[in-house]
Amino acid sequence: MTRNSTRRTNEAKVPTPSKPITTAAELKEQVARAKLVQSAWEVISIDTRIRHIRRIRDFLVENADRIIEVICQENGKVRIDALAGEILPAAMAISYYMKKAAKFLKPRKLASGNILTFNKRSLIERVPFGVVGIIAPWNYPFVIPFSEVITALLAGNAVILKTASVTSGVGRILDECIQSADLPQDLFAHITMPGKMAGDALLESGVDKIFFTGSIASGKYIMSKAAETLTPVVLELGGNDPMIVCEDADLDRAVGGALWAGFSNTGQSCGGVERIYVHQKVYEPFLELLKEKVEKLRVGPYIDPNADIGALSTLEQSAIVKRHIDDALKNGATIYAQSMCPPAENGNFLPATVLTEVNHNMLVMKDETFGPVVAVMPVMDYFEAIHLANDSYMGLTASIWTRSRHRARLIASRLKAGAVTVNDHLMSHGLAETPWGGFKQSGIGRTHGEIGFNEMTQAQVIVYDILPFLKKDLWWHPYSAILYDRVMMLLYLLYAKKWKKRIRAFFKVMKIVPRYFKK
Repeated sequence: MTRNSTRRTNEAKVPTPSKPITTAAELKEQVARAKLVQSAWEVISIDTRIRHIRRIRDFLVENADRIIEVICQENGKVRIDALAGEILPAAMAISYYMKKAAKFLKPRKLASGNILTFNKRSLIERVPFGVVGIIAPWNYPFVIPFSEVITALLAGNAVILKTASVTSGVGRILDECIQSADLPQDLFAHITMPGKMAGDALLESGVDKIFFTGSIASGKYIMSKAAETLTPVVLELGGNDPMIVCEDADLDRAVGGALWAGFSNTGQSCGGVERIYVHQKVYEPFLELLKEKVEKLRVGPYIDPNADIGALSTLEQSAIVKRHIDDALKNGATIYAQSMCPPAENGNFLPATVLTEVNHNMLVMKDETFGPVVAVMPVMDYFEAIHLANDSYMGLTASIWTRSRHRARLIASRLKAGAVTVNDHLMSHGLAETPWGGFKQSGIGRTHGEIGFNEMTQAQVIVYDILPFLKKDLWWHPYSAILYDRVMMLLYLLYAKKWKKRIRAFFKVMKIVPRYFKK
């Protein structure tokens, strides 16, 4: 969810106590203490872990207004975005994982793969990594790290959390939220460090896995540093996500979805709509309706209960958005529609903007804009839409708008994106049961759902011999020419094409059975 910016410019700040910067030496000591307490945490029952975690949900619900206020102060988003996009999904996520954690961690028996290994039974155990390091972004500063912390703890890990410097106050209240669980001391720690320094320090501290959400450039750096110690990583690195509007789409819903997914959180959503491809048969009516809706959007400070769009989080991000718009206009694009916008002196605001006459040579179509801008192109058919949607080095999410489930499934199967929604967009991150992550340079690995929960553990197979009274297995020493011949006969018995060859092999194989009982 990109974002290298470090300067906040949101209005109505309420001072909050600062937290001292964590040094690299202090972090190493913290990780060492976490490893000790984690070894005890992973062996306690999942029911006990859940009893601790349930207190976090209680704190979240009881302090929702206070948490929302801090999120809005530091991020600039309006209150409904903080409530519907962060607090409610966090409550849903913690409830889901408490319900499902025991199932996700339950040992799984494997069916026997071959009669040759009739005396072997296998079991998959899920083993926690140990100490998990989480580096969180500023655009959804509460809910993104929240779900990762909860799944890590339920899976039996200790957690070191580094939140964004831009939203340090959210990090502190998130720390307070997690500490309400009355966890063992040092099982969870919230550290304060500058961005790049934190990545280096975490990887040198001895953590066992890194979860990073941020820019592609930063993700590549984290991965290169992790390679030095073969520390596993999960990376979520943003997107430039397409929306495909078919000729049979419900245009009212499609336009409403474009507004929500393109402009909520002031467009600062890695899974939000940035590129819209509309079938030429409905291109004009779609644009007309979109223009009507966009021009009614209200941009303003979060303290205004009627504001639809808030401030951008940083001046740096605002500059990127302006540069992308300027590049598009310079290369032939047109501003088709814009919302109102407060004067520049009132805050870091930009109008919701719709661009037309765009092409894939423009920054808005090639790179992640991460602001309140959508670009709309007509397409001849869904084949062209698929080609253009996939014409990106990113592939986080995509959406298809159609009344035909068959068509939606056909298009979805050809889109190179980690999450595809039909007649909706952006909301899949709020579904705790669905995995979150992207194709191509949008990232590696997944969070959320059972797949994401499994990223918090390693698979360990335990193989039992259920006939321990046997003295040796077929392939044990001593070797001989006869043994070689009998094992070859076994290969023929199992896989030879001709049945006569299999039958002849059977009788020779039977002669080897006594070997199992000889010392």
